[in-house]
Amino acid sequence: MKRVHFVILTLLVVDNFSLAQPTALRADANRIEQRIMKLAELGKTENGNMRVAFSDADVKGREYIVGLMREAGLSVRVDAAGNIIGRRDGSDPALPPILIGSHIDCVPNGGNYDGDVGVLGSIEAAQVLHENNIEMKHPLEVIIFSNEEGGLIGSRGLIGELSTAALDVVSHSGKTVREGIRFIGGNPDKLVEAARKKGEYKAFIELHIEQGGILDEKKINIGVVEGIVGINWWNVTVEGFANHAGTTPMNKRSDALLAAARFVVAVNKVVKSIPGNQVGTVGRISAEPGAPNVIPGRVVASLELRDLSAEVIQGLFRRIQQEVAVIERETGTVFTFSPIEPSSVPAPTDPRMRTIIAESAHELGLSSQVMPSGAGHDAQDIARIAPTGMIFVPSVGGISHSPKEFTKPEDMANGANVLLQTILKIDSGRLE
Repeated sequence: MKRVHFVILTLLVVDNFSLAQPTALRADANRIEQRIMKLAELGKTENGNMRVAFSDADVKGREYIVGLMREAGLSVRVDAAGNIIGRRDGSDPALPPILIGSHIDCVPNGGNYDGDVGVLGSIEAAQVLHENNIEMKHPLEVIIFSNEEGGLIGSRGLIGELSTAALDVVSHSGKTVREGIRFIGGNPDKLVEAARKKGEYKAFIELHIEQGGILDEKKINIGVVEGIVGINWWNVTVEGFANHAGTTPMNKRSDALLAAARFVVAVNKVVKSIPGNQVGTVGRISAEPGAPNVIPGRVVASLELRDLSAEVIQGLFRRIQQEVAVIERETGTVFTFSPIEPSSVPAPTDPRMRTIIAESAHELGLSSQVMPSGAGHDAQDIARIAPTGMIFVPSVGGISHSPKEFTKPEDMANGANVLLQTILKIDSGRLE
C-alpha cells in the first residue's frame, strides 16, 4: 500500500508540475465572456453602447477595469494622457516592459467587442500568469488607451505627439479633449510626463477583433496583422453654376452635383483598377443651394484613401485627379482638393513579431493568416517607439461599430492564449 500511495503521489506531483509550465497555460473563455457582458452594461442603451470617451459611462467602465487589473495582481496608475497602466514586475528590473492592451471607449451607439476584447484578453493573460505564479524576466504592463475612437488620443500622448490643437477638439462627450483627459484623471498640462521614447518598451502587442469578415468567412482562428493602413482624407469642393432648373437647357448647365456624381464613380473605378487591398470612399456629400428647382452650383464632398503603402495612396490620388480633369472639361466645373488633418501614415508591424504570433497560434493548434488592418488602431502609434504586433480574432459577419458586433467566447479565448504565448516567447528572448 505504501508503494502504491507513493506512486500516486509522484504522479500528482508530476501532473501539477506540468500544469505549471508556461506552454500549458490557458485563458478562461467563460471568465472573459462574463466580463465582456458586464462591461457591456456600462453605457448600454436601446440603440447600442454609448460609452464614448470622457463620458460618465466611460468613467464607470474604467473603474470596473481597474478593479479587474488589481484582481490580476497589477499595480495601477493613470498617466497624464489619461491612459490606465497596470504593471506586473519582472525578475530583472533593468529590462524594459512588454506592453499589451487596447481601449474600452466606443463610437456612439457602438458594440461590445471593439477594443474591449483586447483589454479583457490582456487582463486575462496577466491574471493567468498571476494565478499560476509564473515569474517573467521582463515587467509586463497592461494599458487601456484613452479615447481611441476620438483620434488615438492616449497613444498619441504616449509617443509625445498630442498637440494643442488636438486638445481643443470637442469629443463625442461634449467635452474638449483637454477637459476630458482631466475628467478621467489625467493632466493635460503635464503630457510630457506621459511620453515614452523609443526603446523604453521591449515590445507592444494589441489583441483586437478583426472588424472585417475575412477570418469569419474563411473559418480562420487568428489574423496575424502585417500592418495598419495609412489613411488620407481630403475635402473636395466642386464649383459649378446655380441656375433655374426649369429654364436652363441640359446642354447649358454647369451642374456641380452631376460632376460630383461622376467623381464618386471615378474614385470607385480608379481604386478597383489595380490589384491589392486598397480602398477608397466618398462618405460625405452635400449640394448647395439644396432646392429641388435649382441646379446645384456647389458641392462639398469627402475623399478617403487607405492602403499599407503611402506610394499606392499617392498614386491613386494622382489618377483620381486625372479623371477629375476630364470631368471638369466636360461639365464646366472646377474641383478643389484640400487635405484634412490628421492623416496617418502606414504602420507595418515588426516582421519578428508576426513570426512569433504565427508560431504561437500554430503551437496552440490554431489556424492563422497574415492580413492587413483596414482600420486604425493605437498600435500604429506605438509602432513608432517599439516593435509592435497585432492579433486579430474573428468578427461574426464582419460587423463592427454596430450593436450587432459579436465575437464568440472561444475566439476571444484563442486570442488571449496566442497573446499569452507571444508574451512568454518575447520574455524568453525570441525578439533578440
